[in-house]
Amino acid sequence: MIEHSGGADVVIVGGGSAGAVLAARLSEDVSRRVILIEAGPDIHAGAIPPEIASAYAGFAYFDPRFTVQHRDVLTAGTHLNDAAARPRMSYAQGRALGGGSAVNGLAANRGSPDDYDEWEALGAAGWRWETVLPYFRKLERDLDHAGPLHGGDGPLPIRSAPAQWRSGFVRGAVDALARRGVDEKPDQNGPWEDGVFAQRMNLDEAFRRVPTSLGWLTPDVRRRPNLAIVTGVAATRIVFESGKAAGVRIDLGVALQTIPARRVIVSAGAFGTPALLMRSGVGDGAHLQSRGVAVVRHAPGVGANLMDHPYAGVSGYLPRASRAAGAETHHIPAVWRFSSGVEGCPQGDMHMGFIGRVAWHAMGRRIGALAFWVNKSFSRGAVTLGETADAAPTIDLRLLSDERDRIRLRAAFHAAAALARDMADRGVMGTPQPARLSDRARKYGPKTARNALLMGLAATAIDCAGPYAAALTGRLSYQGPSLPELLADDRALDAYLDESVTGVWHPCGTCRMGGPDDPSAVTDPSGSVHGVDGLTVCDASLFPSIPCANLNVPVIMTAERISDILRGGP
Repeated sequence: MIEHSGGADVVIVGGGSAGAVLAARLSEDVSRRVILIEAGPDIHAGAIPPEIASAYAGFAYFDPRFTVQHRDVLTAGTHLNDAAARPRMSYAQGRALGGGSAVNGLAANRGSPDDYDEWEALGAAGWRWETVLPYFRKLERDLDHAGPLHGGDGPLPIRSAPAQWRSGFVRGAVDALARRGVDEKPDQNGPWEDGVFAQRMNLDEAFRRVPTSLGWLTPDVRRRPNLAIVTGVAATRIVFESGKAAGVRIDLGVALQTIPARRVIVSAGAFGTPALLMRSGVGDGAHLQSRGVAVVRHAPGVGANLMDHPYAGVSGYLPRASRAAGAETHHIPAVWRFSSGVEGCPQGDMHMGFIGRVAWHAMGRRIGALAFWVNKSFSRGAVTLGETADAAPTIDLRLLSDERDRIRLRAAFHAAAALARDMADRGVMGTPQPARLSDRARKYGPKTARNALLMGLAATAIDCAGPYAAALTGRLSYQGPSLPELLADDRALDAYLDESVTGVWHPCGTCRMGGPDDPSAVTDPSGSVHGVDGLTVCDASLFPSIPCANLNVPVIMTAERISDILRGGP
């Protein structure tokens, strides 16, 4: 049993990028009793696993100790009449103290100022750029840049990928863009403009990852008598009394326990937060009743408005001179932010990363990729309850369901293919191939002796193939129309994109902020759930629209600001 001495002022469900920040900030008031509940293991300064500390993000992301797999996430193909025929993916997310910040790709960018002005225009009053910038500055310790856009003493170290991390393949991509007049710019988090940038990353002076469980939940913070951190325990329900959130029910494995609380904050992520709310009776009334859940609050927006960045790529075999060196360097040291020019789409609405190696093992070092995504997507999916309330939720990303996203991803495919052909002509890479992030390839993602042996043997065989190495590499990862065939036929390309497009692990929007008269809004701009006292949401599910950025830093910013609001600040 967990001792709670009569309950808590605040129980936080989920100790990820947002939850750890909330626990640290809210417990600064010694009179406020805070309990943080996390289903995964603790990650703390005294014993940070090397897979998490590493500057190569693939070690942590593929480690099952720190992630949870959402199986059969529907991606695209919404035009298909038979739902069973729609493509699916296995979608891993962080399940450890620190959450996504412990396992993500380490990218630390904010997005466009227009992203946050858009939030305010969509009903999230007080979230415009001028209001959120101080919180972006508060969270960061920028090791490279100073000035009015940057912070110097926050808990999250941010630095640019050093030039020496650029492999021959990455330098070749940057050079190919330079020949097209695309300049390199100094700061991805500086003035919002198109160009090539060194990837900004969450790495400290020694090039180690700092998840929120370290940056905010420091040893001094953990010693606070008014803060309890409980790991390895899952929350199953929010408990309500007379329509007010009154606590959280947790599963201790041998028994269930209820922890009373004056306020419950749900920070379980864009999949977990709506699922927990719906299981607890907050969601679309008809949907809840169909799963046998008593309705506490009819809130049709719960689980709706699901967004991600639609992602695809072009890859190729790398000759020895183009391969990345060193196992502890980041795989995407440089990126290209560009504008599609499609009507109604903002500047910088597209993104391309130059992946110097696609995996940690020997075979991964022999493949490079130009990976691109729609940075400001318009497609909307949904999270709903499974066949029963306690089953895994149904997650439907509905990628490319908005034609503007399809048009832009198709154009990005052509742009990546042109760059790759240029690079191939100069000997930087072999014949470019369409890329596909398959579950078959994911099997070799975990760092094990078996995977190292098998991929080492495969890499040796590829190298021995001589002039056939490029073609053989492509066939190992993708079976389908060739790159020239896809480029010549938009119908074939669309079919390929429907089958191959994935989310890029940036889900958000499923409990969006908005005004009380907006039926799609789940919370007000403070994160408080409309019509339910004592219940707050704080994670990426609050986002009314998706930022043109990886989501870790925007989530941390959101937690910093919600913490201030709950403490009576601006």
